[in-house]
Order: sequence, then C-alpha cells, then structure tokens
Amino acid sequence: MNKGELIDAVARNTGESKALAEKMVNETLDVIVGGVVTTGKVAITGFGTFEARDRAARTARNPQTGAPIHVAATRVPAFKAGKSFKDAVKPG
Repeated sequence: MNKGELIDAVARNTGESKALAEKMVNETLDVIVGGVVTTGKVAITGFGTFEARDRAARTARNPQTGAPIHVAATRVPAFKAGKSFKDAVKPG
C-alpha cells in the first residue's frame, strides 16, 4: 500500500471526502515527524514507537576501490512495532 492507497482507504472507511482524508493523513504524518524531531520519540500504544536513534561514526569501505571511507555520526529515524501490530502480522 502506498500513500495514495492509504488516503483512499481512509476516505472509504470514514465516509469523508478524499481531500479531507488526504489532509488528515498528511497532518498525522507531520505530527509524528515533528514529535520525533522535538522530543525524540512518539509512542502509539498497540501500534508502535517512532524514534530518533544516534549512529556512531565509523569506517566503511568503498566497494569499487576497497579504500576506507569515514562515515560521520548521524541521527536516523526508526520504528519499533508494538505487540498488537506484531501479533496481527504473525502467521497463524
């Protein structure tokens, strides 16, 4: 499912217009991103946790030349699925 299909599903399931569903989906995503940026974590019970994680600096290798390359420390977004989400996906 892509973002357009998600918007269509929200519109269909709520009975609202596609334009309003798109606005709701976009606003929800903006709030999640903003929360991770400002507080470092957004937890939605039963669904999962969005958070920012720090990656340490490291040395990598250029696959073409084999030369070492310094990769700077950075901060990346991460998602950890909640128990209900994991159980829904689990087969059986």
